[in-house]
Amino acid sequence: MTSRAAEDARTAWRLVAPAAVLLGGVALYPVAAGFVMGLERVVLVFHEHRFVGLANYRALLADDRFLAALARTAYFSAVAVGAELLLALPLALVLDRAVRGRGLLRAAVLIPWAIPTAVSAKLWAWLLEPGFGLVARLWPGTPVNWLGAPAPALHAAILLDVWKTTPFVALVLLAGLQNISADVYAAAAVDGASRWRTFRAITLPLLRPAILLALLFRSLDAFRVFDAVYVLTAGGPANATETLSVYAYKTLVRAGDFGYGAAISVATFACVALLSGVLLAVLARGAEDAA
Repeated sequence: MTSRAAEDARTAWRLVAPAAVLLGGVALYPVAAGFVMGLERVVLVFHEHRFVGLANYRALLADDRFLAALARTAYFSAVAVGAELLLALPLALVLDRAVRGRGLLRAAVLIPWAIPTAVSAKLWAWLLEPGFGLVARLWPGTPVNWLGAPAPALHAAILLDVWKTTPFVALVLLAGLQNISADVYAAAAVDGASRWRTFRAITLPLLRPAILLALLFRSLDAFRVFDAVYVLTAGGPANATETLSVYAYKTLVRAGDFGYGAAISVATFACVALLSGVLLAVLARGAEDAA
């Protein structure tokens, strides 16, 4: 390495160092502290604080409630993110068209995303209330108890998440659509390609990086969902909507078992880290294929 290159490398490290220290302070340190707390039995109400090693983490493998929350979280993420992508793609195509009032339409679409999640959850709780909710009044036949039965409650939470975050996915896909050159579509038109052929052979392949990016962001966000579910159902009924984050919160705050709650939190972080690693690998491979 030449002296100029070495100096550039040292300069780069000096520029990156403040951000690295800040990242370590706000992200890595809490994770490490949570892992250490997960090695202990900490129950404040009983004044119990002792080292138990990996007992809390081994207990997770035999905890049916934890395994159910893990499966429920995975189902929630898969269904919600899949629905958001399916709805956001045609929405992004509409927003990309040069029509009158396009700016106003884009602003209106972003309203659900701009509303705070807790407010959105409370709004949907009122809408789905079986006695006086708007959905119950408009529902044909016997109203469904959306928040009082296990299966409808979980899908009500998914519906809330889809309504809330589909505009964000559409915005990411819209940015990808606007990066596609108009010359490519003009060449396809000259060759006589139909709209469906153009969409399948040109739009979708060139939009793949944006789709993978939206999939990455939303999958990580959906897997650690807390506020939407907690405000809407508090994990009920009968823990039917209890995700990993909600289970960790109940264990930490309600039960006061800080050691086991920390173990659940660390396990949730490990799942998110694994998921992000897989999706980043897919995203990197997609970028290489595009290049």
